[in-house]
Amino acid sequence: MKYSKEIIEKYYNYSAKDLNDNGICPTCFNRATNGHVFGDESKLRIYTDKDIDCLLTGNPRAPGHMMIATIDHYHDLSEAPDYINEKIIRFTKQFMIFIKEIYGCERVYLCSMCDGPMNHYHVQLIPRYKNEERGSKNFVKPRQEYVFDETKLNMLKDRIKNYVETHK
Repeated sequence: MKYSKEIIEKYYNYSAKDLNDNGICPTCFNRATNGHVFGDESKLRIYTDKDIDCLLTGNPRAPGHMMIATIDHYHDLSEAPDYINEKIIRFTKQFMIFIKEIYGCERVYLCSMCDGPMNHYHVQLIPRYKNEERGSKNFVKPRQEYVFDETKLNMLKDRIKNYVETHK
């Protein structure tokens, strides 16, 4: 979504929740304001193209927690074109494999909770480690502070780049 200068100025200091409650997509607003809502996400970005944006989560529920979001605004899977949903599923599968290999987790859960009045379609990939309890509680594990690991980030970038290049 595009936002006018007036809308950006009016809502510039609103929280993500307040933006959502006022009919403004926080994800689109964050992009329009170069990271004002969620901060600069450029160092978390793993892959982006004209359809999707893949990045590690800045406040993860576990190391390796990432999300895949659409570039264009859709509220959820039901609104997005099939080719984008198919692409998200293909990338989700690959990232699940890569996260397990790189982070050493036992499973990676897929979650999409597009429930706000102005939500932006995205999926979250939440790792579960061997020492953690199985089940849906992993979707609501406490958020952690992100610990930057350039080696693992670059491994994810390299693996998805190779995947994209071999599946053109």
